[in-house]
Amino acid sequence: MVIRKSRKKIFIIICAITCFITLSHHLYRYAHHSFPAYFSPPPLPLISTLSNSSQSISIVHISSQPSLPPPKILSTISILIPDWEVLVIIPPEKSTQIILPLGNNYVCLFPNNVISSARLLGKLPFNGGYAFKCEFPMRNRRRLPFFQPILVFKEEQENLYFHQFLNAPLHLLRWNFIVYDSFTTKNDIVLFVKGVNNRQGVNRPPSDFRCVFGDEPLTAVRTNITSSVQEVFRCPRPEITGSHPISVTVEILENDRTVMMPTLARYVPDNRRTIIQSEGKSLMCACTMVHNVGKFLREWVMFHSKIGVEKFVLYDNDSDDDLVAQVESLRKEGFDVRTIYWVWPKAQEAGFSHCALYSTQICDWAAFFDVDEFVFSPTWLESAQPNIDMLRSLLPADPDVERVGQISIQCYEFGPSGQIVHPIDGVTQGYTCRRRFDQRHKSIVYLPVVDQSLLNVVHHFRVKDEYRSIQIEMDKAIVNHYKYQAWPEFQSKFRRRVSAYVIDWRENMNLMSNDRAPGLGFQPIEPLGWTEMFCEVRDERMKMLTKRWFGVNGHSIMAWQSS
Repeated sequence: MVIRKSRKKIFIIICAITCFITLSHHLYRYAHHSFPAYFSPPPLPLISTLSNSSQSISIVHISSQPSLPPPKILSTISILIPDWEVLVIIPPEKSTQIILPLGNNYVCLFPNNVISSARLLGKLPFNGGYAFKCEFPMRNRRRLPFFQPILVFKEEQENLYFHQFLNAPLHLLRWNFIVYDSFTTKNDIVLFVKGVNNRQGVNRPPSDFRCVFGDEPLTAVRTNITSSVQEVFRCPRPEITGSHPISVTVEILENDRTVMMPTLARYVPDNRRTIIQSEGKSLMCACTMVHNVGKFLREWVMFHSKIGVEKFVLYDNDSDDDLVAQVESLRKEGFDVRTIYWVWPKAQEAGFSHCALYSTQICDWAAFFDVDEFVFSPTWLESAQPNIDMLRSLLPADPDVERVGQISIQCYEFGPSGQIVHPIDGVTQGYTCRRRFDQRHKSIVYLPVVDQSLLNVVHHFRVKDEYRSIQIEMDKAIVNHYKYQAWPEFQSKFRRRVSAYVIDWRENMNLMSNDRAPGLGFQPIEPLGWTEMFCEVRDERMKMLTKRWFGVNGHSIMAWQSS
């Protein structure tokens, strides 16, 4: 009886072992087939990671055949930005190695082998690297930590998986704590820093920071920060030489420890300036931040070029319309329009600081207006034609003698004026009804006297102490701000609050703030009666003026419609 029970137990054990082995074999085959990156990586040599949170990648397919040449290794740095998007940056020291076609030929490959399309944003003009953007996949948002993707060719995505390239993925950098750009002047370097001075008007003292030049913390060269206002930090150039880009970041001094910020910024020691002074200085530039303004650009450029703006500097904040084609068309027609890819989100003030640095070497004055804002003077109504001295007449004859560093012009805000789509003959023709009282102001700044801090708020700069700002009387000049347009246009604007210090319309807070559209709330839903909102005064002066100046074919069309 005992022997029979023992045999029964042995038989049960043998059956259990057999079932376990069989089941394990099937599970292994299923996992190996479905998730090869985690179970059977190819026998490739380990690729070491680079410093500054970058990761080495290959953008060509790796084959296990020993006869093929080794893959070309590049480096990327990836940052999670708002709206679950990822910026993927190829640093400048690696971008010179790119000989393969750019454009939208890449995808982002994440460690769990999920793929999303990568869109080329452009070459960063002062950083020198390339910027791509891809969506952070929905399934990857559910589990921390978040990991950086790698950039691979779209044509080869079928046969690729993450661990062919990198066995240890790096954590995604966060947009709320990073040094994201730099600008080198003759004597110092300006860094653009997110995540330190987060409240308007509240800035930590420069003594809390140092600039750090170099990839290795122990051998890096440090210089003191001389200014730290908003997102703009300045420090002297170090006593080092070389022609290759090196990392530069900000070191935060906190009691008995230091915190090194992750960085995208690069510095080339032997560059005397970021901009070579090879062009003549003009009287006036116009600086603006743009996003998908292709349909509005021609009207804005053509109008302001005729009254005195000679150079237009557009900071392109991730446009995906026909802006590039419009800029190229205008340039072929002789207009000096230049684009700087400013891909950084919620960084308008920093972009204006950047433009003040850029423009000071090519212009004496800079007008900080948006593309939906047009300068207008009632004194021009009697002029048959525009002339390039019209804006000049608003400026002091000699700003250094008069000690005037900035003029401010008040704004009228125009409403939809009955329009349900973008008026084909332009905003100056289509929007003719406005709010009664002026709202805020925009500025034209004398660039040599902009304060060292580069502080600016709502298109208005701080100037040096010995200079003053003056406000133009409204009977001399105003700005027509075509702010509340036909709903499809305003709805697209609803997502883009580019200022770091302006409330997003999508946030359910401070609903009575002047930064908001009255009556709109926080949802992108067309309010009842939108087409007639903000219509308190019928004002057709600009319509009549531009019809006279720019009307063609018997005034049936406008000059900006002819191309």
